[in-house]
Amino acid sequence: MPSDEIRWWREVPEPLAGAAGAAGWTGAERLHTAARQILLAGTLAVRGSTGYHGARHRRRARSALEGILVGPAPGGRELAVFVPVEPGRAVAVRLYHALHATREAVDYQRATGGFEAFDTAVEAGVSRELTEAVVALVRGSEGAGIALEWAPAAGTPEGCPARPEPVEFSPGDLPALRRAGARYLRDEPAVTVRITGAVVRMRRSAPRGAGIVRLRVLAGAEVPHVRLELDEEAYRIAGHAHLVGLPIRVEGRLVGRGGFRRLTRTSHVVPVQVDEAERDRLMKSLQENVDQFEEACTGE
Repeated sequence: MPSDEIRWWREVPEPLAGAAGAAGWTGAERLHTAARQILLAGTLAVRGSTGYHGARHRRRARSALEGILVGPAPGGRELAVFVPVEPGRAVAVRLYHALHATREAVDYQRATGGFEAFDTAVEAGVSRELTEAVVALVRGSEGAGIALEWAPAAGTPEGCPARPEPVEFSPGDLPALRRAGARYLRDEPAVTVRITGAVVRMRRSAPRGAGIVRLRVLAGAEVPHVRLELDEEAYRIAGHAHLVGLPIRVEGRLVGRGGFRRLTRTSHVVPVQVDEAERDRLMKSLQENVDQFEEACTGE
Protein backbone atom coordinates (compact mmCIF):
# COMPACT_ATOMS: atom_id res chain seq x y z
CA MET A 1 0.00 0.00 0.00
CA PRO A 2 1.45 3.46 -0.90
CA SER A 3 2.42 5.40 2.20
CA ASP A 4 3.62 8.93 2.91
CA GLU A 5 6.72 9.07 5.09
CA ILE A 6 7.09 11.43 8.03
CA ARG A 7 10.48 11.69 9.72
CA TRP A 8 11.34 13.24 13.06
CA TRP A 9 14.79 13.96 14.44
CA ARG A 10 16.25 15.44 17.59
CA GLU A 11 19.72 16.90 17.93
CA VAL A 12 20.74 15.25 21.16
CA PRO A 13 23.87 16.48 22.99
CA GLU A 14 26.79 14.24 22.04
CA PRO A 15 27.34 12.72 25.51
CA LEU A 16 23.79 11.34 25.32
CA ALA A 17 23.66 10.42 21.65
CA GLY A 18 23.65 6.64 21.28
CA ALA A 19 24.05 6.18 25.01
CA ALA A 20 23.27 2.71 26.20
CA GLY A 21 20.86 1.76 28.92
CA ALA A 22 18.41 4.14 30.53
CA ALA A 23 19.56 7.29 28.69
CA GLY A 24 19.13 5.77 25.22
CA TRP A 25 15.79 4.23 26.17
CA THR A 26 14.52 7.54 27.56
CA GLY A 27 15.50 9.38 24.37
CA ALA A 28 13.72 6.86 22.16
CA GLU A 29 10.60 6.94 24.33
CA ARG A 30 10.56 10.75 24.29
CA LEU A 31 10.82 10.79 20.49
CA HIS A 32 8.08 8.16 20.08
CA THR A 33 5.77 10.06 22.45
CA ALA A 34 6.31 13.41 20.76
CA ALA A 35 5.82 11.93 17.29
CA ARG A 36 2.57 10.27 18.32
CA GLN A 37 1.36 13.56 19.86
CA ILE A 38 2.09 15.38 16.60
CA LEU A 39 0.25 12.73 14.59
CA LEU A 40 -2.69 12.94 16.98
CA ALA A 41 -2.76 16.74 16.63
CA GLY A 42 -2.82 16.36 12.85
CA THR A 43 -5.61 13.81 13.00
CA LEU A 44 -7.65 16.09 15.28
CA ALA A 45 -7.07 18.99 12.87
CA VAL A 46 -8.55 16.91 10.04
CA ARG A 47 -11.76 16.69 12.05
CA GLY A 48 -11.94 20.44 12.63
CA SER A 49 -9.99 23.68 13.02
CA THR A 50 -9.95 24.91 16.60
CA GLY A 51 -7.36 26.31 18.98
CA TYR A 52 -8.04 23.65 21.61
CA HIS A 53 -9.59 20.23 20.99
CA GLY A 54 -9.51 18.91 24.56
CA ALA A 55 -11.28 15.56 24.78
CA ARG A 56 -13.32 16.20 21.64
CA HIS A 57 -12.88 13.69 18.77
CA ARG A 58 -9.95 12.10 20.61
CA ARG A 59 -11.31 8.54 20.59
CA ARG A 60 -11.80 8.54 16.81
CA ALA A 61 -8.50 10.29 16.23
CA ARG A 62 -6.62 7.60 18.18
CA SER A 63 -8.41 4.88 16.21
CA ALA A 64 -7.32 6.54 12.96
CA LEU A 65 -3.66 6.15 13.97
CA GLU A 66 -3.81 2.37 14.31
CA GLY A 67 -2.72 1.62 10.72
CA ILE A 68 0.44 3.72 10.88
CA LEU A 69 3.77 1.85 10.73
CA VAL A 70 6.48 3.16 13.07
CA GLY A 71 10.17 2.64 12.43
CA PRO A 72 12.98 2.42 15.02
CA ALA A 73 14.40 5.39 16.92
CA PRO A 74 18.10 4.49 17.35
CA GLY A 75 19.58 6.42 20.26
CA GLY A 76 16.48 8.57 20.49
CA ARG A 77 17.67 10.69 17.53
CA GLU A 78 15.55 9.75 14.49
CA LEU A 79 12.18 8.17 13.85
CA ALA A 80 10.20 7.45 10.68
CA VAL A 81 6.53 6.60 10.32
CA PHE A 82 4.68 5.47 7.21
CA VAL A 83 1.15 6.79 6.84
CA PRO A 84 -1.01 4.83 4.36
CA VAL A 85 -2.34 7.14 1.64
CA GLU A 86 -5.74 5.55 2.20
CA PRO A 87 -7.03 6.83 4.56
CA GLY A 88 -4.09 8.78 6.03
CA ARG A 89 -3.14 11.23 3.26
CA ALA A 90 -5.45 13.89 4.74
CA VAL A 91 -3.51 13.72 8.04
CA ALA A 92 -0.13 14.11 6.31
CA VAL A 93 -1.35 17.07 4.27
CA ARG A 94 -2.90 18.72 7.31
CA LEU A 95 0.35 18.27 9.24
CA TYR A 96 2.37 19.80 6.39
CA HIS A 97 0.29 22.99 6.47
CA ALA A 98 0.01 23.10 10.28
CA LEU A 99 3.74 22.64 10.94
CA HIS A 100 4.75 25.33 8.46
CA ALA A 101 2.11 27.67 9.89
CA THR A 102 3.50 26.98 13.37
CA ARG A 103 7.02 27.82 12.20
CA GLU A 104 5.83 31.09 10.63
CA ALA A 105 3.81 32.03 13.73
CA VAL A 106 6.82 31.43 15.99
CA ASP A 107 9.01 33.55 13.74
CA TYR A 108 6.44 36.36 13.79
CA GLN A 109 6.10 36.24 17.57
CA ARG A 110 9.84 36.25 18.15
CA ALA A 111 10.27 39.18 15.75
CA THR A 112 7.34 41.36 16.86
CA GLY A 113 6.18 40.01 20.23
CA GLY A 114 2.67 39.56 18.83
CA PHE A 115 0.56 36.41 18.69
CA GLU A 116 -1.70 37.38 15.79
CA ALA A 117 -0.07 34.82 13.52
CA PHE A 118 -1.01 32.04 15.94
CA ASP A 119 -4.63 33.20 15.75
CA THR A 120 -4.74 32.93 11.96
CA ALA A 121 -2.73 29.68 12.02
CA VAL A 122 -5.70 27.85 13.56
CA GLU A 123 -7.26 27.58 10.10
CA ALA A 124 -4.14 25.75 8.94
CA GLY A 125 -4.55 23.18 11.74
CA VAL A 126 -2.45 24.69 14.52
CA SER A 127 -3.78 24.07 18.03
CA ARG A 128 -2.73 23.76 21.64
CA GLU A 129 -2.30 20.03 21.03
CA LEU A 130 0.19 20.71 18.24
CA THR A 131 2.18 23.37 20.12
CA GLU A 132 2.44 21.06 23.14
CA ALA A 133 3.58 18.20 20.89
CA VAL A 134 6.31 20.35 19.30
CA VAL A 135 7.42 21.45 22.77
CA ALA A 136 7.68 17.77 23.76
CA LEU A 137 9.77 17.08 20.65
CA VAL A 138 12.21 19.96 21.20
CA ARG A 139 12.51 19.92 25.00
CA GLY A 140 15.82 18.45 26.18
CA SER A 141 17.43 18.69 22.73
CA GLU A 142 19.58 21.20 20.86
CA GLY A 143 16.96 21.34 18.11
CA ALA A 144 14.46 19.12 16.31
CA GLY A 145 12.75 18.82 12.95
CA ILE A 146 10.05 17.12 10.92
CA ALA A 147 10.14 16.23 7.22
CA LEU A 148 7.48 14.76 4.92
CA GLU A 149 7.92 12.75 1.74
CA TRP A 150 4.92 11.91 -0.40
CA ALA A 151 4.36 8.38 -1.69
CA PRO A 152 5.55 8.39 -5.35
CA ALA A 153 2.73 6.08 -6.43
CA ALA A 154 0.10 8.50 -5.08
CA GLY A 155 1.62 11.69 -6.49
CA THR A 156 1.82 15.12 -4.89
CA PRO A 157 -1.28 16.31 -3.03
CA GLU A 158 -2.94 19.49 -4.24
CA GLY A 159 -1.61 22.66 -2.62
CA CYS A 160 1.68 21.05 -1.51
CA PRO A 161 5.16 21.08 -3.06
CA ALA A 162 6.54 17.88 -4.56
CA ARG A 163 9.47 17.98 -2.12
CA PRO A 164 8.40 19.73 1.08
CA GLU A 165 11.04 21.61 3.02
CA PRO A 166 11.72 20.23 6.51
CA VAL A 167 10.40 22.23 9.43
CA GLU A 168 12.86 22.82 12.26
CA PHE A 169 12.48 24.16 15.80
CA SER A 170 15.02 25.15 18.43
CA PRO A 171 14.96 25.55 22.23
CA GLY A 172 14.65 29.30 21.65
CA ASP A 173 11.19 28.67 20.16
CA LEU A 174 9.83 27.06 23.33
CA PRO A 175 8.62 30.22 25.14
CA ALA A 176 6.55 31.29 22.12
CA LEU A 177 5.09 27.80 21.71
CA ARG A 178 4.19 27.52 25.40
CA ARG A 179 2.54 30.95 25.51
CA ALA A 180 0.63 30.23 22.32
CA GLY A 181 -0.66 26.96 23.79
CA ALA A 182 -1.79 28.76 26.95
CA ARG A 183 -3.63 31.34 24.84
CA TYR A 184 -5.39 28.65 22.84
CA LEU A 185 -6.59 27.02 26.07
CA ARG A 186 -7.71 30.30 27.61
CA ASP A 187 -9.51 31.65 24.54
CA GLU A 188 -11.37 28.56 23.34
CA PRO A 189 -15.10 29.32 23.80
CA ALA A 190 -17.64 27.08 25.49
CA VAL A 191 -19.97 25.15 23.19
CA THR A 192 -23.75 24.91 23.54
CA VAL A 193 -24.79 21.25 23.28
CA ARG A 194 -27.70 18.88 23.80
CA ILE A 195 -26.22 15.65 25.11
CA THR A 196 -27.75 12.20 25.45
CA GLY A 197 -25.87 10.14 27.99
CA ALA A 198 -26.02 7.20 30.35
CA VAL A 199 -25.60 7.96 34.04
CA VAL A 200 -22.50 6.17 35.34
CA ARG A 201 -22.04 7.94 38.66
CA MET A 202 -24.03 10.14 41.04
CA ARG A 203 -22.85 11.94 44.15
CA ARG A 204 -24.21 14.49 46.61
CA SER A 205 -23.28 15.43 50.14
CA ALA A 206 -26.76 14.98 51.64
CA PRO A 207 -29.90 12.86 50.98
CA ARG A 208 -31.54 15.91 49.38
CA GLY A 209 -30.42 18.88 47.30
CA ALA A 210 -28.22 19.32 44.27
CA GLY A 211 -25.65 16.72 43.22
CA ILE A 212 -22.92 15.82 40.74
CA VAL A 213 -23.62 13.39 37.88
CA ARG A 214 -21.22 11.77 35.43
CA LEU A 215 -22.55 10.72 32.02
CA ARG A 216 -21.19 8.38 29.39
CA VAL A 217 -21.95 10.35 26.25
CA LEU A 218 -24.06 8.53 23.66
CA ALA A 219 -24.81 11.45 21.33
CA GLY A 220 -24.52 15.21 21.08
CA ALA A 221 -20.79 15.76 21.76
CA GLU A 222 -17.52 14.17 20.64
CA VAL A 223 -16.29 13.43 24.17
CA PRO A 224 -16.54 10.10 26.02
CA HIS A 225 -17.79 11.45 29.38
CA VAL A 226 -19.05 14.68 30.90
CA ARG A 227 -19.51 15.86 34.49
CA LEU A 228 -22.37 18.15 35.48
CA GLU A 229 -24.10 19.55 38.55
CA LEU A 230 -27.90 19.15 38.71
CA ASP A 231 -30.46 20.71 41.02
CA GLU A 232 -32.56 18.44 43.25
CA GLU A 233 -35.35 17.79 40.73
CA ALA A 234 -33.01 17.15 37.81
CA TYR A 235 -30.85 14.92 40.03
CA ARG A 236 -33.96 12.89 40.93
CA ILE A 237 -34.88 12.50 37.25
CA ALA A 238 -31.36 11.31 36.43
CA GLY A 239 -31.43 8.79 39.27
CA HIS A 240 -34.80 7.34 38.29
CA ALA A 241 -33.79 7.09 34.63
CA HIS A 242 -30.65 5.20 35.58
CA LEU A 243 -32.55 2.79 37.82
CA VAL A 244 -34.84 1.76 34.95
CA GLY A 245 -32.04 1.55 32.39
CA LEU A 246 -32.67 4.76 30.47
CA PRO A 247 -30.23 7.49 29.45
CA ILE A 248 -31.04 11.16 29.88
CA ARG A 249 -30.95 14.17 27.61
CA VAL A 250 -29.61 17.48 28.94
CA GLU A 251 -28.80 20.88 27.47
CA GLY A 252 -25.90 23.02 28.62
CA ARG A 253 -22.55 24.64 27.88
CA LEU A 254 -19.56 22.37 27.36
CA VAL A 255 -16.63 24.35 28.75
CA GLY A 256 -13.04 24.11 27.51
CA ARG A 257 -11.29 24.18 30.87
CA GLY A 258 -10.60 20.57 31.79
CA GLY A 259 -10.76 19.39 28.16
CA PHE A 260 -14.48 19.89 27.41
CA ARG A 261 -15.44 17.35 30.05
CA ARG A 262 -17.70 19.60 32.15
CA LEU A 263 -21.23 20.77 31.37
CA THR A 264 -22.50 24.01 32.92
CA ARG A 265 -25.79 25.96 32.82
CA THR A 266 -27.68 22.68 32.55
CA SER A 267 -31.40 22.56 31.77
CA HIS A 268 -34.18 20.42 30.27
CA VAL A 269 -33.14 17.13 31.87
CA VAL A 270 -35.41 14.34 30.60
CA PRO A 271 -35.19 10.54 30.28
CA VAL A 272 -34.82 9.14 26.74
CA GLN A 273 -36.34 5.98 25.33
CA VAL A 274 -33.83 3.57 23.75
CA ASP A 275 -34.03 0.18 22.04
CA GLU A 276 -34.07 -2.98 24.14
CA ALA A 277 -30.45 -3.90 23.40
CA GLU A 278 -29.11 -0.56 24.65
CA ARG A 279 -31.42 -0.69 27.68
CA ASP A 280 -30.12 -4.15 28.54
CA ARG A 281 -26.54 -2.85 28.37
CA LEU A 282 -27.41 0.04 30.68
CA MET A 283 -29.13 -2.28 33.17
CA LYS A 284 -26.12 -4.61 33.14
CA SER A 285 -23.88 -1.63 33.93
CA LEU A 286 -26.14 -0.70 36.86
CA GLN A 287 -26.05 -4.26 38.26
CA GLU A 288 -22.26 -4.34 38.05
CA ASN A 289 -21.97 -1.05 39.97
CA VAL A 290 -25.06 -1.18 42.16
CA ASP A 291 -23.22 -0.75 45.49
CA GLN A 292 -21.38 2.33 44.33
CA PHE A 293 -24.56 3.76 42.82
CA GLU A 294 -26.68 3.23 45.94
CA GLU A 295 -24.01 4.79 48.14
CA ALA A 296 -23.75 7.81 45.86
CA CYS A 297 -27.52 8.30 45.72
CA THR A 298 -28.02 8.16 49.49
CA GLY A 299 -25.17 10.61 50.14
CA GLU A 300 -23.47 8.31 52.64
